[in-house]
Amino acid sequence: MPLSWNEIRSRAVAFSQEYHDATRENAETQSFYNDFFNVFGISRRRVATFEEPVKKLGAKRGGSLGISVENMRS
Repeated sequence: MPLSWNEIRSRAVAFSQEYHDATRENAETQSFYNDFFNVFGISRRRVATFEEPVKKLGAKRGGSLGISVENMRS
């Protein structure tokens, strides 16, 4: 069931208060994204993956995306 705008707003305020003083980006990345998607009532595991391997244009070695979000349009 979709969340109401009031519920999303309430969750967004709580999210912003939780992370307003975050300073350790690498240590908090996965928690941040999990909590961000939760603002909208979406499980991050359903729509995104962490450290998705990618090929770098013109490079011998590949790299990774911090987070890769699936196309959610239906």
